[in-house]
Amino acid sequence: MLVVLHAAGQQTSQSLTGQQTSQSLTGQPAAPLTLDSCLALAKENNADIRISRLEIAKAREVKAQAFTKFFPQVSGSIVSYHALKPILEFGISDIQSDDARRVLQALYDLVKTNTDVENEISLMRYGTALSATAMQPLFAGGRIVNGNRLAQLGIEAAELNAQVSERDVLEEVETTFYLVLGLQAKVATVESTLALLDSLGHTVDVALRAGLVTRSDALQVELKKNEMRATRLQLANGIQLASQLLCQQMGINVPQEPLTLTEQTESIPPLTQLALAPADGSRPEEQLLNLQLQAEELRKKMSIGEALPQVAFGGTYFWGNPVKKDFSHNGMLFATATVPLTQWWETAHKIREHNVTIKQYEWQRDDLTRKMRIEEQQAYNQMIEAQALLASDSSALAMAEENYRLATLHYEAGLATMNDVLQANAMLLQAQNAITDRKIAYYTAQRRLHDLTEH
Repeated sequence: MLVVLHAAGQQTSQSLTGQQTSQSLTGQPAAPLTLDSCLALAKENNADIRISRLEIAKAREVKAQAFTKFFPQVSGSIVSYHALKPILEFGISDIQSDDARRVLQALYDLVKTNTDVENEISLMRYGTALSATAMQPLFAGGRIVNGNRLAQLGIEAAELNAQVSERDVLEEVETTFYLVLGLQAKVATVESTLALLDSLGHTVDVALRAGLVTRSDALQVELKKNEMRATRLQLANGIQLASQLLCQQMGINVPQEPLTLTEQTESIPPLTQLALAPADGSRPEEQLLNLQLQAEELRKKMSIGEALPQVAFGGTYFWGNPVKKDFSHNGMLFATATVPLTQWWETAHKIREHNVTIKQYEWQRDDLTRKMRIEEQQAYNQMIEAQALLASDSSALAMAEENYRLATLHYEAGLATMNDVLQANAMLLQAQNAITDRKIAYYTAQRRLHDLTEH
């Protein structure tokens, strides 16, 4: 089936995943696109799918960040200063005892002429210091371990969200694919109806020239043909918009050349009353809810850890001259223990908050699980109904075809009016379109049921 897109687009080329087939979007005729190739393009290029994969990469980086907390935290620093005057100054005049000050002043007066010793000491006027410190936590209330577990749950949640996103996108692609095919099939039906009306019009013209019918019959046929032409235009506009939507979902630019879609569907099997497979709790949404509960339990443990003692040890190394003029070095090892004294008051309320949140998640999980079972049953019912109604529609189509044939014969024999023929034609068109809509409903419900029950 041919779908012509009128919107201009950049000339690009996309490769079909798995088949290594090139989708030409340049001036060359476009290669036929099957449903499988459309789905492959969407998996490769759709923006929502690609963004969901980036979320997985982000979650992995968060996990890598959490893992670094197991190792010592090392920091380095450098300090350099130059004061306007010494920060520490102490001289003979600063001695509080008068006797001691007089004795020291007398001694200084005796030796000051033969030495360059000042009568005061000045320290820390300028200096530079470099240091490196390493801290290794020994016990942090379980927050490091639980933080890493929480980060791992984040990766699993991102992967499940990516599955849901891909599933939803592929459902949208398949729905749009069948929408385009359905509209194209209706265009073919309209073209067939126009051909029948042309044949009927030729018969009316012959009868009109023979004086067997009135001009009114010819006008009715022409009005019906104009109605069909208007319907064909509406369908063409619908095909254009639906095809642009399909290109957006596949992540490709709208081509300037016609885009060809090829129907690749199996025949609809006969009506069966197979029981719906029992749910096994493996749907991504259910797994996400369970991860949500686990994550909240871990957050609760981390809140408890904030009120527990924190123990760490470390070491530092120093090199510089912040006090003396000469450069020197030194180092030391140390240990720290922090015991929160009033933290339990706040932590008790945090724990109650987490318990309430956990209860909310449990209720949400139970409620959503019931909704998902209803959703699966609805998809199953829609598929079975489409099978059953398709058989009925096939019988209706056969009856409409026979009714139109008889109406035409009766009109030619003068036993029916033109209005009878046009009504029979409208019923035939309606029956043909019903078959198209029913097939699309079946394939759509089948896909939906597969996505909801097969994991």
